[in-house]
Amino acid sequence: MPFLYGPRFVWVIRSPLLWFPLAQMLALGYSCAKGIHLFTVWRSVEGETDAGPRVSREQTRRRSIHRSRRSTCTKRPGRRGPGLPRGEEMTTRALRSTAIVVAGIMAALTLSACSGAGTDASGKTTINFMAADPQDKFQPLIDGFEEANPDITVAFTYVPFDQYNNVVSQRIGGKDAGVDVYVADTGTIGELATKGYLQDLSSLQAEADAASLPAAVASNVYDGKLWALPMWTSQQYLFYNKDLLDQAGLPYPSSDPNERVTYEELLADAKKAKSAGADWGLILDQIDRYYQIQPIAESAGGGSGATGDDLLTADVTNAGWKKAMNWYSELFSSEVAPRGNGAGQMVEVFAGGKAAYMISGPWQITTNANATPPVNFGVAPNPLFEGGKPTMATGSWNIGINPASQHQDAATAFIKYVSLSEEGNTKSTEITGITPTNLKSFDAWIAKEDAILPPSTTGVGALTLEELKTAAVNRPNSPGFRQLQDVLNRAFSDIRNGQDVDTTLENAQDELQSYWDQLK
Repeated sequence: MPFLYGPRFVWVIRSPLLWFPLAQMLALGYSCAKGIHLFTVWRSVEGETDAGPRVSREQTRRRSIHRSRRSTCTKRPGRRGPGLPRGEEMTTRALRSTAIVVAGIMAALTLSACSGAGTDASGKTTINFMAADPQDKFQPLIDGFEEANPDITVAFTYVPFDQYNNVVSQRIGGKDAGVDVYVADTGTIGELATKGYLQDLSSLQAEADAASLPAAVASNVYDGKLWALPMWTSQQYLFYNKDLLDQAGLPYPSSDPNERVTYEELLADAKKAKSAGADWGLILDQIDRYYQIQPIAESAGGGSGATGDDLLTADVTNAGWKKAMNWYSELFSSEVAPRGNGAGQMVEVFAGGKAAYMISGPWQITTNANATPPVNFGVAPNPLFEGGKPTMATGSWNIGINPASQHQDAATAFIKYVSLSEEGNTKSTEITGITPTNLKSFDAWIAKEDAILPPSTTGVGALTLEELKTAAVNRPNSPGFRQLQDVLNRAFSDIRNGQDVDTTLENAQDELQSYWDQLK
């Protein structure tokens, strides 16, 4: 490459014909580079997601130490090799400089191509949608939206549930424009809004009120503003295996909400069913997660665990929480429920005919119906404690807009289709079987539930309406909800594994309050 040596090389380097377009390309590529950098950092911290197994904390720690050592190694000073002629040394430097220029051009071209991915040459816009369920669950929704909006394409990013909150913090908190819309769980809205992670959607409040279940809209309001649109909601039922109860000589629970079985009765019957041959007496769907456990404490009079005007005062050591957690502890100490199975495994345990009772959501109905052979089951209202109130877990994923999105209009069109459109909201639940929040979609869903697998599902629609009306308990919309959920989930796991209830709750309250004091 002799033409790049000497004066000619200097001319190339100084020429505005090179640097002006290069500067433009670098500027265009900046936002994409930032997104790529954040994604790379996330992958290095979180390990694999849908592409493979998650990296363990220990592996991550070792890799981090290795990278740290590698990056801080002292480099030996550069020097000319023995006998290297000075002219050749200059040529080498020139070639190195040329390589840097070429690499810079290639990087700029790549980045500017990436930053322009939002709108193609034909003017078609691409928005990026991030969620904690695999793409197949959303494909009918995506296909329907793209058919109704041919000028917009939806790209999808799947992040597993146990990594989702961290990824939201890293990407949305890092102002990564590579995410336009994303799902937000009920209970997290206050925290996300406080941190500036959600676009204010108050202009859509009237439309949301007219189109959606009132409680679902209310869960997305924080500090007087609407921050996300409802997408799904949920409810729980007490499922029971008729064959296993018959085997144990136990009566079926009443389907009348006014004659609910108590938690005390349920535990006693679960022990009898296990003694009669059931693998497990009673299991819970999300067996050690706040979503599932909160209603148990609420029924015992313990509350949500968050009190005060700002919902930043921890309260998990009261008599209600202790009563609920002692009942929960006995599930495992008496071996009525398994200690080793995770939340993702419980659905199949019941559908496989291995548990006498289960508290789970509407997705359990579909799983039961698809089991081979189908499990012979019944559905009853949620239990309550003696002298307590009926309570039921509710709420699910909502959908919001990243304030850093460069495609606000397209993003708004998408979330309105997901939530406010009967067609879109119905398609969003087509695969999962979860409950939609659009009023028209909800009415159609209710009518369909009874017909899934009669007589097992006969009356489920009416029961759902009654439970949502009289027993539903939303998670607290606290700015510190994630800390509440994380701390208590660890406490539930400790209790499940045999730790003392009082000590565990006291430690959890102290830890939670120490986090929340920093938010005040």
